[in-house]
Amino acid sequence: MRELTIGKNDAGQRLDRFLSKAMPLLPPALLQKYIRIKRVKCNGGRCQRDQRLQEGDVLQLYINDEFFDQPREDNLFLTLFQPKLEIVYEDENILLVDKRPGMVVHAGETEKVNTLINHIQSYLYQKREWNPKWENAFAPALCNRIDRNTGGIVIAAKTAEALRVLTAKVRDREITKKYLCAVLGRMTPPEGRLEFFLLKDEEKKQVTVYRHPVPGARSAVTNYRTLQSRGGLSLVEAELLTGRTHQIRASFAAAGHPLLGDGKYGQGGVNRRYGETRQALYSCYLRFDFPTDAGCLEYLRGKAFQVERVPFAEKYFPEK
Repeated sequence: MRELTIGKNDAGQRLDRFLSKAMPLLPPALLQKYIRIKRVKCNGGRCQRDQRLQEGDVLQLYINDEFFDQPREDNLFLTLFQPKLEIVYEDENILLVDKRPGMVVHAGETEKVNTLINHIQSYLYQKREWNPKWENAFAPALCNRIDRNTGGIVIAAKTAEALRVLTAKVRDREITKKYLCAVLGRMTPPEGRLEFFLLKDEEKKQVTVYRHPVPGARSAVTNYRTLQSRGGLSLVEAELLTGRTHQIRASFAAAGHPLLGDGKYGQGGVNRRYGETRQALYSCYLRFDFPTDAGCLEYLRGKAFQVERVPFAEKYFPEK
């Protein structure tokens, strides 16, 4: 419990508005709940959210210590009162989440709070599975990343040991990942392999595609299989054999079949005609292959997971 004494400069304010400024990490909905269930008292008695504070009033606050901290990037998850996650799988070590297009995985220049990792940390905090006050350094972390406008499965580690194992497995490509994408036209042949060399421009956040090795470029190999073709579009399954930035988007564009909605590598006129502003790309399937020892995650060897639905596939390739 903490006490706050109202000074001259704070007098006259509504209780809830004063507390929202005094504890910026406390979500407004949770603040109202705490007042309602008497975890906030004024001079030892019950108080109302709209009551006016008087100089000398003493507030008794039965609220977790972490909500009294100042906002920082590592504690903004506290401001999410209702984390929104589509959980594909969860156990004591890992969490597989179906990230919807439009959400960023980590904080960046354009978004600090509404990120996937903040929703995951808020979820685990509210389940009382993790609290930064219990840890010296560890925080639940993502083991793979996908672009803001790409949807699909993201792996989160709930323990330091799981993070260590998964980081190595992702690096060593012991996890199979398959994507669905909607591309323009029909792939020829309908099933095959795309092999290119990608040179990344860090400043432009874009890659240039080459058909032959060039200094600084890295090989990019993608297997693909056409599942359906309809109305000038094809639904294609892609499997990454290498993991390069924008590999699927750039490779299919270089092959003459850019992804629908891709504003960086696609065809703007076609995208506008369809009304699509995000690339039609979804990380839909994941399998833990683990040809080498997996330590605390050995029980996941051979297990596969997939998302329940892919919105653009339902839209353009409805089941017959």
